[in-house]
Amino acid sequence: MLEPFPSKMETAATPIIEAANLRKTYGSHQAVDGVSFHILPGEVFGILGPNGAGKTTTIEILEGMRRPDSGTAFVNGINVVDDPRGVKSIIGIQLQSSAFFDKLSLAEILSVFASFFRRRVQPADILAQVEMEDRTRARYKDLSGGQKQRFSIAAALVNDPPILFLDEPTTGLDPQSRRHMWELVQKFQSQGKTILLTTHYMEEAEELCGRVAIMDHGQIVALDNPASLVYSLLARGFTKPHVERQANLEDVFLDLTGRQLRDG
Repeated sequence: MLEPFPSKMETAATPIIEAANLRKTYGSHQAVDGVSFHILPGEVFGILGPNGAGKTTTIEILEGMRRPDSGTAFVNGINVVDDPRGVKSIIGIQLQSSAFFDKLSLAEILSVFASFFRRRVQPADILAQVEMEDRTRARYKDLSGGQKQRFSIAAALVNDPPILFLDEPTTGLDPQSRRHMWELVQKFQSQGKTILLTTHYMEEAEELCGRVAIMDHGQIVALDNPASLVYSLLARGFTKPHVERQANLEDVFLDLTGRQLRDG
C-alpha cells in the first residue's frame, strides 16, 4: 500500500489559527456543522468544497465577521468571539471589487484603507509587492482583470498582516496572470506569512497548499496534504478511464504565448 506523504508543516509549534467544533445555523440550514482544524505559522492552508459547503461562513467566523452559534476559534491567540476587532487588526482580507472606489487612484484607495488601521503607508511600496508600483495614479475602474485581483491583494497588505485570507484569488484570470498570482502567494509564504486560501481549481490547491480541508454539507470530510489525499484514493483502488497526459492545453498555451505577465 502506498504511504501518505508527511506534511512538512507538522513539525511546527503552536497553531496560529485554531477552530474547534464551530457551528452556525441559518433557520433550518446548518451552514457549519462541527468544524475543527488548525493552521500552523507560515502554512498555506486551503479550504475546498462545492458551492454551499460552508467555506465562506467558516472563513467569516475566523475573520471575526460572523459570530458562531457554538464552538471556539482563535487567530494568533485572539478569541474571535471575544475580540473580533483585535482579529481584524492582524489579518489581511482580499476584498471583492465592489469594496473599492472606482474613481479614486490606487494610491488614494490604499491611503484610505490604511487610515482604518491608523497607519500611514507609502502606496508605491505596497503596490511594488504585487508588481504594480507604476500604477499609483491609475484608477481602479481602469485596471485589467488581473490588475484588479493583484490590487485586491495589495489592499490586504496595508496593515502588514501576518495572516492573509485569499478568497478564490485567481478566478477569471488568464493563464499568465493565474501563474503570477501563484508566485505572489509563494513569495508571501517565503516572507513568513500564513495564508488561508479558497479555490475551485484543484491544480492550484496542489501547487500552493501544504494541507487542504475538503468541506461538504457544513463538515470537513477530509483534511491532509494533497499528495496524501491522492495516494489514499489510489490505495482504495481508484482508477481513471483515461491516462493523464504529461502536458495539457494550458501548457501548450503558455509555451506558445509565454509566461510573461501581461497587463494590457
